[in-house]
Amino acid sequence: MRLLLAVVGRIRPGPEKDLFEHYRRRLGWDLTVKEVEEKRPLPVAERMMREGAMLEACVPAGAPLVVLDGRGKQLSSEGLAARMGVWRDQGRQPVAFLIGGADGHAERLCDRADLLLSLGLLTWPHMLVRGMLAEQLYRAECILAGHPYHRGRVQQPD
Repeated sequence: MRLLLAVVGRIRPGPEKDLFEHYRRRLGWDLTVKEVEEKRPLPVAERMMREGAMLEACVPAGAPLVVLDGRGKQLSSEGLAARMGVWRDQGRQPVAFLIGGADGHAERLCDRADLLLSLGLLTWPHMLVRGMLAEQLYRAECILAGHPYHRGRVQQPD
C-alpha cells in the first residue's frame, strides 16, 4: 500500500523526528512525505487558505484524503485499520494524510476530506503528530496482516 503524508512545516532533528523515523522504518507500506511551508507573514485566515492549497497540490487525483483535525472522528486503531483495508482492497492509493499548521486547516479542506480524523480531544504539537500517526499506520498495517504487534481485536469498518 502507498501512503502520502503532506504536512505544514519542516521537521528538524530531535526527538519528534526520531520518533517519526522509528515507525517509518518499521512500516512496510511505502510512505512519501511532502513538507510545505508558507513563509510570508499573512493574516491567519489567509495563511490557512494558502497552506491548504499547498497541501492539496501534493495530493494525486482520486486519492482518499484523511485530514487530521481536532473536530474529526475519533477512531480506534482497529477502526483506522479497517478503513485502510477497505481503501487498499479498492485499489485507492495512495492514501493521503494531511497535517496542518499551528492554526489548523481551512474549512474548505476539511469539507473535502474522505475522513476528518482526530487523534483525541487533547491538542498535540503538529510535529509530534507525525510520530503518532506513523505509529498508528504501522499498527494498522500489523492489524491487517495479523501481526502480533497489536493485541486488540479487529473490527469491521463503519
